[in-house]
Amino acid sequence: MATQDVNIATHSEIDQCVATIVLAFSSDPAARWLYADPHAFFENFPRFVRVFGGKAFEHGSAHQIGGSAAALWYPPGAQPDEAALVALIENTAKGAAKDTVFAVLEEMGRFHPSEPHWYLPLIGTDPARQGKGYGSALLRHALAICDQEKMPAYLEATSARSVPLYQRHGFEGLGTIQIGTSPPITPMLRKPR
Repeated sequence: MATQDVNIATHSEIDQCVATIVLAFSSDPAARWLYADPHAFFENFPRFVRVFGGKAFEHGSAHQIGGSAAALWYPPGAQPDEAALVALIENTAKGAAKDTVFAVLEEMGRFHPSEPHWYLPLIGTDPARQGKGYGSALLRHALAICDQEKMPAYLEATSARSVPLYQRHGFEGLGTIQIGTSPPITPMLRKPR
């Protein structure tokens, strides 16, 4: 069980948080579909994490537990830098897969709630520490904020293995995103309690 406290990640902890998330996603179906080659994954996925979730550091909504786990949350109204994300995928995704990646991202956008909400683009635990409650501790911490603010929380589960974790914390599936050769992604919403 996780025994360390959840803290807001400081500017000096950005690299550690990104590295932790990259390790956590090294066997994630969606991440490895995007960057199947190991070299391409370790070269490009850190940049993806920074573009897709990096603004959480600016908003003070990047949470971490030591070097063991990290969650990058966007508060209501905040979102990833779409132009930077498009440019990154244009420059790093392979050939025909680009169109499918953009179609998946477009579909993800359709599932986002229209009302104000907290968004969790990325959460991960160092694989050497998975199964010890770090992910649950990060979720409990942020969901307490959501509940206090009476705000829903939204995420996309990129692996079937993570869906039960999110369900235990009150998230419900909204459908499935699966286009072409992409793995299934489950958009999930949790109403405030």
